[in-house]
Amino acid sequence: MKTISTQQEILVITGTSFSRRQWSEKNAPANSFTSEREELEKACWNGLIKELLPEIFDKAEDGHELFLWQINDGDAFLELDFYDFPTATEKIYSINPHSFLQMKNYN
Repeated sequence: MKTISTQQEILVITGTSFSRRQWSEKNAPANSFTSEREELEKACWNGLIKELLPEIFDKAEDGHELFLWQINDGDAFLELDFYDFPTATEKIYSINPHSFLQMKNYN
């Protein structure tokens, strides 16, 4: 019997007022410099995205929570991949423009 995996992708567009928020930690050392993009990525790994946008998160078919497994860095976005357990991604169903535009020529 084939196991069904649930996958959710979220694109966070960089260069917007949302991505320019101050994401640094309260107790971060004063001499550490990170870019806005790096701070946003770190905040996503720390689970802040689920607190800010709780209405967009699904649960797996069996009711389990989806976990952040991977962050892909695009030119103008961060792609957040959430899974109940990691499996191969089918590019044709992806919302990442670098993935599905490659598949466009097959149509």
